[in-house]
Amino acid sequence: MSIATKTGDHGTTGLMYGHRVPKNHPRVEACGTLDELNAALGLARATATEKFVVENIFWIQKSLVDVMGEVGVLTEDLPRYAQGGFTLVTPELTAKLDALVKEIEAQNISFNGWATPGATQHSAALDVARTVCRRAERRVFDLQTAGELKNTEILIFLNRLSDLLWLFARWVETQAKA
Repeated sequence: MSIATKTGDHGTTGLMYGHRVPKNHPRVEACGTLDELNAALGLARATATEKFVVENIFWIQKSLVDVMGEVGVLTEDLPRYAQGGFTLVTPELTAKLDALVKEIEAQNISFNGWATPGATQHSAALDVARTVCRRAERRVFDLQTAGELKNTEILIFLNRLSDLLWLFARWVETQAKA
């Protein structure tokens, strides 16, 4: 099967379970922004030299695949999705991010006020990922307010992730000064 299916040539795209929606549908916008976030995290991981950052970004990327999967499923198909063994976003996933935030904050990272991105290539990549994450939050919130996404934990996860990415960038800058 070719990657060029041509099924989207007329402005629609496929969701799970055979549903088709316009390419500018809010669900597609949210999934697309989450995909951009995953790519931005890939760049941040590729520029990392610290094992701590590489390993944590990698599991976050894998978690984002689960987030994208759940966001990409229509509400009426969620029971079928869960029964199929797909992972749903839970408070336990967010708790992992909370634990990382605490771990980094305990390391006395240095910053004065709001940081200006670009101190290092790696911290800049993390800041780009953070801003894409904030946009993903807005797209997910749009779905929630339209009643098309019931799991409020997804928004909490993304909010915590953007905080974590800001901290990661400051951590990287602190390590570069050491």
